[in-house]
Amino acid sequence: MRLQRRSFVALAGMLAISAGLDIAGAETNMSRVSAHAFAFKSLDGQDIRLAAYAGKPILIVNTASLCGYTPQYAGLQELWTRYSERGLLILGVPSNDFGGQEPGGTTEIKHTAQDQYGVSFPLTEKVTVKGSAAHPFYRWAGLERPTDTPRWNFHKYLIGRDGRIKASFPSAVAPNDPRLIAALEKELAE
Repeated sequence: MRLQRRSFVALAGMLAISAGLDIAGAETNMSRVSAHAFAFKSLDGQDIRLAAYAGKPILIVNTASLCGYTPQYAGLQELWTRYSERGLLILGVPSNDFGGQEPGGTTEIKHTAQDQYGVSFPLTEKVTVKGSAAHPFYRWAGLERPTDTPRWNFHKYLIGRDGRIKASFPSAVAPNDPRLIAALEKELAE
């Protein structure tokens, strides 16, 4: 009974935040939720439910096609090629929040990511990652790690097998940075 109540309270908090409601205590309840509670839509409109990747590490990166960091797509693809068979999911989340650097739609995003950089890891539809209109995952992440929120494109969250944020890397940390590689390998080994 206690577990059911706890699950209900966490779900209620998540739904309140997802709906943008300002309910006292919702932030506290959201901290009990894991990343596995969230879903994105792919560029093709399919659901990407993070719960489907429970037990596997996930690297979530807000991306943009016209950014100075856009060449990081190539490094992210290298990580995907190297670690996907060991269970790593990389999820690119296009956003126009920083500098208006993702102004295009699905066709333009695919052209940059897939045609120019050979990306084969999943990409979501374009979403908001900051502010009150942020995607529910990013609102949750902001509550979990308030000092580690995205400040620009190509911010990276490493989600552990348990659905908790294990590490956060700012835009300037390249996909081949030894700190990021060490954090990934630690999660893959556990």
